Amino acid sequence: MKGTELTVAEIRRRLQEADAPGFAVLERALAADARKGVRAAVETARRRIEAEEAERRRLEGLYAYERALAEARGGKVVVGLDEVGRGPLAGPLAVGACVLPAFPLVEGLNDSKQVKPEARERVAARVKETALAWTVQYVDAETIDAAGMAASLVKAFRAALAAIEAAGVHPDVVLVDGNPLHMDAREVNVVKGDSRCASIAAASLVAKVERDALMCRLAQRYPEYGFESHKGYASPEHIRAIRRHGLTPVHRATFCTAFTQPTLF
Repeated sequence: MKGTELTVAEIRRRLQEADAPGFAVLERALAADARKGVRAAVETARRRIEAEEAERRRLEGLYAYERALAEARGGKVVVGLDEVGRGPLAGPLAVGACVLPAFPLVEGLNDSKQVKPEARERVAARVKETALAWTVQYVDAETIDAAGMAASLVKAFRAALAAIEAAGVHPDVVLVDGNPLHMDAREVNVVKGDSRCASIAAASLVAKVERDALMCRLAQRYPEYGFESHKGYASPEHIRAIRRHGLTPVHRATFCTAFTQPTLF
């Protein structure tokens, strides 16, 4: 291809569509093309290819890291677990669990907080299609109030692990994000595991998407509270609604005392 035989728009389109090997060929062919638009298009494509390569390495690292953790313990089948909704004033605690195959890699997989909201459902759907098993288990507000968060976390994590095993998948290693829960002898705790291990990231993402959808359904039942926007967290809007309307059955009363007790003055 002679670069000067093509318009800048045609060259830009080819660069936008090129993968890494294709870009290398185009870059060599366009080396002598001094047109400003061509040079800008080449540089834009180079940055895209570099970003895609960095993302590929990041994604492969998620899988490699948890594989190394499993192999160090003589295991092969890994389940990742993560919680979502520990801090909200309303709605359940959700714990996701996911067992991923080594291949294919789930593109875009990351800690749910790092995935753009508009991409979460798409990536979560891909996780569900790819996973050997997945589940999301809930602990409701009433149980959280009665048992406390620590006991509720253990309850939800054990329920999620039991659901995975009930699906016929029996993990050798149980990867848990954060601090030890001591809920299973196979438990391995990984600090910031949702950004380091593929299966924990998958569990985080699926739990986030499922819980958000549940909060949107609760918003239809309790429209005064705006659950669809803040998902039960302590936004100013949510706090105003609590002060105006009181608590619903899905509120964690023990989390809301600062907004429901009368002041002295």
